[in-house]
Amino acid sequence: MDNKSPATDSPVEYIQHHLTPLSAGEGFWQINIDTMFFSMLLAGIVMFIAYRVGKNISSGAPTGMQNVLESLMDFVNSLVKEAFPKPNKIVGPIGLTIFIWVLLMNAMDLIPVDLLPKLADMAGIHYLKVVPTTDPHTTFAMSLSIFLLCIYYNVKIKGFGGYMKSFMVHPFGIYLAPVNFVLTLVEELAKPLSLALRLFGNMFTGELVFLLIALLPWYIIPIPGSLWAIFHILVITLQAFIFMVLTIMYISMASEESH
Repeated sequence: MDNKSPATDSPVEYIQHHLTPLSAGEGFWQINIDTMFFSMLLAGIVMFIAYRVGKNISSGAPTGMQNVLESLMDFVNSLVKEAFPKPNKIVGPIGLTIFIWVLLMNAMDLIPVDLLPKLADMAGIHYLKVVPTTDPHTTFAMSLSIFLLCIYYNVKIKGFGGYMKSFMVHPFGIYLAPVNFVLTLVEELAKPLSLALRLFGNMFTGELVFLLIALLPWYIIPIPGSLWAIFHILVITLQAFIFMVLTIMYISMASEESH
């Protein structure tokens, strides 16, 4: 673990310092401790809120957090019904969980960029990244989990043989099976790759802009900082929504019966 003091003598060093995670290990075995901590903390908050709402649920006219969660659940279920020809009780909760979790992880970008790192530095922790979705490990882990879920649904609906057959006959027919296999494999692998890179790229860019704004003189920061924060609220919400919708679409495509 690297325990160097933060280097903020120049803009380049300032940005590099903020983009360096608190990590342990090297290479393949490296673990970004801050990413694990904040993502698990936010997941715990989601589970705690869901538990409290579920424990105190009331019928009739819901209020407070129950009303918010029920409205979100109805919205997600409407998307699932449009995507799935047959009822599916699992994808709705998965979509809702993904949306709320990704939204909270994205929203960490709205915390002043120097606040938590400086508090951590006072406690002897010299590197800290607080936005889990600016770490490609997070976005790729989520997208690979969804990819494995898609494989599960493909095998469940089509059978292992039917799933392998789809690699051979799509899109040009069985006579071009080798070409079909390569094209379909690339198409399948592109789904988790694009899903992960889209979220990571947008959130990393947003964090970088906040860092650049933080380098401005203190009397200039409020105007561009406030404008970017307002715009970024739309970005973080949209990115969470896109991630959820694409998850539902990919699982829906995997659940289609072969013809």
